[in-house]
Amino acid sequence: MRALILVDLQNDFCPGGALPVPDGHTVVPIANRLMARFDLVIATQDWHPRDHGSFAVNHPDKQIGDVVELDGIEQILWPVHCVQDTPGAELHPQLDRSRIDDFVKKGTERTVDSYSGFFDNGRRHATGLAERLRARGVSDVYLCGLATEYCVEFTALDAADLGFTTWLVRDACRGIDRHAGDIQRAIAAMQAKNVRLVESSALECA
Repeated sequence: MRALILVDLQNDFCPGGALPVPDGHTVVPIANRLMARFDLVIATQDWHPRDHGSFAVNHPDKQIGDVVELDGIEQILWPVHCVQDTPGAELHPQLDRSRIDDFVKKGTERTVDSYSGFFDNGRRHATGLAERLRARGVSDVYLCGLATEYCVEFTALDAADLGFTTWLVRDACRGIDRHAGDIQRAIAAMQAKNVRLVESSALECA
């Protein structure tokens, strides 16, 4: 069985949001077309408490983009984004929620971020996503969403480590590229873990 994982297609990661990924909204129509091709569709959402340790405002002497240690893990400081029960944390309004079978909320603990849909960044706590996939007999997972070199990459690497055949739908992802080449380096890291690349057009025609 194949599953499509929609990674963080949330308002705050789209234009006009608190932490916009360039052209992030352009993934939504691709995701809508792809969902009909899959047996199972799961959407992940950043779901932060307002006092989350990854927010720069919660470190009075720091700025956005600074790197700190958060509970023993290196952490980039971000703007306040995807706060629980706020419009910014909601899925993009044009995303077809009727086709989504399950939702996974992550980043809910104040002291650790969770880029991956499977684990927090310290891999100390699981979200339950792997168990949900296995319970449905999923063997292959396909990833699309935001952002390529953060939440998509971490989710893909964990999926591969957990034994799922993992596919990156390359044209259905967008990245930030804070440093030139970050996106391409992320794709290379995924390929090194046997994550396979596919274009949405190949899936739509299958």
